[in-house]
Amino acid sequence: LDAADVVTAVGYAQEARLPVSVRGGGHSVAGHCVGEGSVMIDLRPMKRIEVDPERLVCRAGAGLTWDEIDSATQEHGLAAPLGVVSKTGIAGLTLSGGIGWLRRKHGLAADNLVSLEVVTADGEVRTASEAENPELFWALRGAGGSFGVVTRFEYRLHPVGPEVFVAFVLYAGARAAEVLRAADAYVAGAPDEVAPLAFMGRVPHAEP
Repeated sequence: LDAADVVTAVGYAQEARLPVSVRGGGHSVAGHCVGEGSVMIDLRPMKRIEVDPERLVCRAGAGLTWDEIDSATQEHGLAAPLGVVSKTGIAGLTLSGGIGWLRRKHGLAADNLVSLEVVTADGEVRTASEAENPELFWALRGAGGSFGVVTRFEYRLHPVGPEVFVAFVLYAGARAAEVLRAADAYVAGAPDEVAPLAFMGRVPHAEP
């Protein structure tokens, strides 16, 4: 599967007067990749990845998940800013911004895009970057794919690892305000490598 196949699918949808939905890694919990009566373009076979350790970039097909990119980039001690769940597809996450563990030091996934290959509604394959189609590039970084079908991503890479650390600390819900204030004060003076996330939820009662 490549951009030419996506052009064919988009052309068919237009001829049939049907809307288009796009499936990337298949992680959308809201089901945005499924449109009622639509032609779904499934990009999961797009698994090609090329790592250029000299330029500190990688080119990644839209069907990849973050763990697949990590596996390739970590061979060179590099990483792209990614999400917090390894099985998340890169496409939907990146096009919606992309909050991950490296966000404080290196920004969002969308901040680290170098270029995009995108099939637009007119059936053209375009490159979007700061130098080429810059307005389309600006729009795609946060629009969730509303401006075309992105088939390839080029990311800026950063030296990371091979050792990283994560910790989960649980507190009673009654202490939420106290804990969040303390975390806020701590992060204000913490190095950018520290990137905490706060979650609130219920832990099911465990039977003895």
